[in-house]
This record gives sequence, C-alpha cells and structure tokens, in this order.
Amino acid sequence: MTWRDTMLDSYSRVWELLEPALAGLSPADLDEMPRPDCNPMGWLAWHIGRIQDSQIADLMGKEQAYIAERWYEKFGRPADPQDTGFGQTPEQVAAFRAPEPKVLLDHYRAVEARTLAYVAGLRDDDLSRELDEPQFQPLPTVGVRLVSIMADDLEHVGQVAYVRGLLQGKGWQKF
Repeated sequence: MTWRDTMLDSYSRVWELLEPALAGLSPADLDEMPRPDCNPMGWLAWHIGRIQDSQIADLMGKEQAYIAERWYEKFGRPADPQDTGFGQTPEQVAAFRAPEPKVLLDHYRAVEARTLAYVAGLRDDDLSRELDEPQFQPLPTVGVRLVSIMADDLEHVGQVAYVRGLLQGKGWQKF
C-alpha cells in the first residue's frame, strides 16, 4: 500500500463514519446541544466539510467548493471563505441552524470528491513542498497539512457520534 492509497482510504473513512452518525436525524436533532458548551451535531458536520474544503482549496490554489458551488446558500450563510467555524464563539456556534442531513452529507461528498481528486494527483515530491505560513515553525508541508486535516476530520466526526450518543443513548448505531 502506498502513501496515496493510505490517504485516499483515510479521507473516505470520514464519510463512512459521518453518514451513519447523521442517519435519521432531523434539523432540530442536529441543532440540539446536550450542554450549553457542547457543539451541536449539525454544526460539527458543517465544520468538517468547511475546514477540509478551505484547506484543500488553499493547497490546490483554487476557490473553495463552498463558494464556487454556492453551498453557502443551502446553509443560509454568507458567501465568506473565512466562515469555516474555526474560532467561532459559543454563541455563534449555538446560533447555527442545520439544514436537512442530506444537505450536510451532500456538501461533505462534494468536498470529499475534490479532496480525493487532489490527493490522487499528487506526486511523491509534492508532499515535501513547504507552505508559506511563517507563523508556524518549522514550516508545514503539504504532507503535514493533509495529515492535520485528516486528524481534525476524525476528531470532529467522533464528536458527532459522541453527541448523538449523549442525546439518544446507547444503541443508535447498528452494526
């Protein structure tokens, strides 16, 4: 198995975890917070796609799918490429209103498709390309960024499943 196969498999697993975690939920379910300081499932699912989209688009040197494909309209959000959820206050997170789970999943699928196409097209030496981000030392590389995005995705999809368990109890996931 090559590094590319590993990365493609890893990014595909986010979908495999996100889809069942959102299955059968309503927008009201997605907005529910078990505690005031807990991110709701809908916000987390939106944030997973937004962070991945913004960072992959940056690596590609292209416009984010969220903007180019007008996903922001389906979320009732501004056409702001910085609107990813990163750094939002608890009040901003609580004000987020989720659409139907299908919109969240379709958005993630669109982002995933771009990500997989980007990763599939990388050459071995592309992974070592340093990013122009002097706020980080040492400078991150494309490879480091891809792993960082994946770690963030998996952390947040785990949070979606955890919040669902808090709200619905054990047994919501069928194996």
